[in-house]
Parts: sequence; structure tokens; C-alpha cells
Amino acid sequence: NIAPLEGANLAALTDSAIKGKLTLVNVFASWCIPCRDEHPILMQLAKDSRLNVVAINYKDKNDNALRFLGELGNPFAAIGVDPKGQAAIDWGVYGIPESYLVAPDGTILYKRVGPFDDVSLREGLFHAVETALGKPAS
Repeated sequence: NIAPLEGANLAALTDSAIKGKLTLVNVFASWCIPCRDEHPILMQLAKDSRLNVVAINYKDKNDNALRFLGELGNPFAAIGVDPKGQAAIDWGVYGIPESYLVAPDGTILYKRVGPFDDVSLREGLFHAVETALGKPAS
């Protein structure tokens, strides 16, 4: 459990925010240029009914994170803040953006280092989602 993003009117990123759901955890920051580039993809992924999309805001200032989401939209059902990068260490984050597909039981099924693109979505994330659900995408 990590603290919520103050002022975002969102759930904190707790075990209950992801337990029992196929969840995409995205690690982002307002100062990260590739995060900005990736954001429209996350907005689309948030519309995928198969996924629960949540985030860890990494080594960022609260106001900057709120501005980033205010400007680009908020695809996240829950956000936790990681001002010192401690939670990121626990996840094994190398650099941001990074995304993890987490099974309902908490197992990490897929990890993407760097921003999503068409190939990583099709061959990586969507393949992992289909495998987790035991059926191909429609």
C-alpha cells in the first residue's frame, strides 16, 4: 500500500485496488517525456473492459502529477505516489515508463520496460491478456 495522489479524488493503490482483477500497473511521472508520449495509449487501454488500469507516480511532485493528468486525462482507477522511489524498487523498476500486467492472484504476467507502441501492445500486452483470460481478443 502506498499513499494516494492528494487531490486526485481517486482510490489509493492498495492490495484491494488490484486483487481479483487483471490489472495493468503503469509507473509514470510528469517529468518523463516518454510517459507523455505513451499517455494516449493508456487512455485507450482504460476503455478495455478486461483491464483494471492503475498507476504508481514515481519521484514526482503532487501538483505536477495533477497537472499532467489534468492536461492529458486520467486513465487510472487508482494511483499511488512513490516520492522516494521505494515502491519502484520493490516492483523492480529500471526506468520509466514501465508497465506490469498483474494477474488477479497478484502474479506478474508481463512487464514492459519503456513506452507501449503498436508492436508491444499486439505481441506483448494483448497476448498476455488473452493468455491470462484463456481466450483471444475479439
